[in-house]
Amino acid sequence: MVASYPTIIPGLRSPFDQVSGIVYFGRMLDKIRLAAAGKLPEGWLTMRGATMKGSFDCRCCQFLKIDYPSLETETLKGDKSDSELLAWAFQQGRQPDEQEIEVWNAFMTKRGWRDAGTQRLNERLGEIGLLPGTVQTMFEFIDLDEGRRQVGSQP
Repeated sequence: MVASYPTIIPGLRSPFDQVSGIVYFGRMLDKIRLAAAGKLPEGWLTMRGATMKGSFDCRCCQFLKIDYPSLETETLKGDKSDSELLAWAFQQGRQPDEQEIEVWNAFMTKRGWRDAGTQRLNERLGEIGLLPGTVQTMFEFIDLDEGRRQVGSQP
């Protein structure tokens, strides 16, 4: 069965979008806020957070050395901007240097391209009725699945 495609979720930004130079972090904050508001699809709720090993939320929390439930609590207080939440994460965990951020961004934006994530990328493409190779990375898949990218378009 083909999953609903595209999955449009107002207020959920692209994983490519950066907060203070770091990809994905802002999307994780959006997911926290949207889940609290009851605006994430039910199937997405179990995929949030740092409990799903290998998930992008988990990877981001591990990269920053922060606890997801603490980030969730801090985010839902509603008194900090995304940049302030990232600064909070740096204080609670660690602040990566410029080179570490460059490596993080490169790894995340290329996940699924000729690596251990390729099989999962192809499975996800099949779930929405598309052939392997339609896009090359998970970030491209996410943007395609969420209507920010068209089949055959360049990133």
